[in-house]
Amino acid sequence: MFRTTVSRTLPAARTLHPSLYVVASRGPSYVLAQRAFTTGTPLFNSLTTKPTNEKASVGVEGLHKRDKTAEDSVTKENGTSDVPSVIKGDWVLFHPVYKPDELRSVEVLHREAKTFSDKIAYSFVRLLRLGFDVVSGYKHKPLPPNYKEMSIAELRKAGYIMDEHQWLRRFIFLESIAGVPGMVAATLRHLRSLRLMRRDSGWIHTLLEEAENERMHLMTFMTMRRPGYLFRAMLIGAQGIFYNIFFGCYMVSPRTCHRFVGHLEEEAVITYTKCIEEIESGHLPEWADYPAPEIAKNYWRLDDSATLLDVIYAVRSDESTHRFVNHTLSNLKKSDINPFAFREPDMTVKGKRIAFTRDEAERYVQESHKLIEDGKFHPRQS
Repeated sequence: MFRTTVSRTLPAARTLHPSLYVVASRGPSYVLAQRAFTTGTPLFNSLTTKPTNEKASVGVEGLHKRDKTAEDSVTKENGTSDVPSVIKGDWVLFHPVYKPDELRSVEVLHREAKTFSDKIAYSFVRLLRLGFDVVSGYKHKPLPPNYKEMSIAELRKAGYIMDEHQWLRRFIFLESIAGVPGMVAATLRHLRSLRLMRRDSGWIHTLLEEAENERMHLMTFMTMRRPGYLFRAMLIGAQGIFYNIFFGCYMVSPRTCHRFVGHLEEEAVITYTKCIEEIESGHLPEWADYPAPEIAKNYWRLDDSATLLDVIYAVRSDESTHRFVNHTLSNLKKSDINPFAFREPDMTVKGKRIAFTRDEAERYVQESHKLIEDGKFHPRQS
């Protein structure tokens, strides 16, 4: 899905992500894009600013149906104020809005570990998965041959399926940890950019978007259940340990850490796929027609009639995106341009492929530059 900008016109120097610039007068920018991709050097090192009196623009995805309009302004004694009484709309970073066919394009995929660092990353994911299963009480044995003759209560008692409380405990624990890697990586890339006094090649924004996206998953599920003190204490301990370990590992080998996250997201896709199957097969009747939380409708731009199943489809698509992005970033050098800084493929690609190779990522950057030069695509301003 293309990322659109808040502006419909481009200045003389076409502004991309802060790390990437294309000069309109240069013509096709394949050579420039290739040099920028491999060195991380901006194509045009300049900053543009808006006049201080210029009005704020509509968010990257346009006016939301719940955004405040002129009719909703607060009326004061001396007239009408432009300040809304309630803040709604694009109060988050870039976030995806999926079409129905995209939501069902996600496949369970696994990237085989090829190098020594890949094997280390996957081994840690398997170890972490085991810990998640124990703490969250996750269990999902293969159904017995006679499962159709068993009631839902019997299947749950035998450990073949889980109830809604067990699923929520799993989701909340998973998402509270999943929001850590993106923030850690963004922090370290940010500090590196400050130390070296140069741009970051577009990685920071994508990593921050990933961290916030995972946090929004948590906020969505928190509307359905408030964990007790014991569960919260376990989260604090797990988050503290995981944050510091990941911080240290990312300083040593960012590539291994992104591979780790890619494998972790593979497991997340499996988890949400199983939950979808449970709901659609009738094994989770409590969620069959459960309405989507308002925060989810606002975040993913869901219809008013959306259900929790629609939300879980959207969450699974997000996890598939993180799987694709992190495996791709692991295939790059830390100085390479992030190919997702200004646009991303839609879910028919991210849901069916595990990653871009480094050569594919470079070509994707070149294609993006060509689209911009041809006026077929306007990247978001920053």
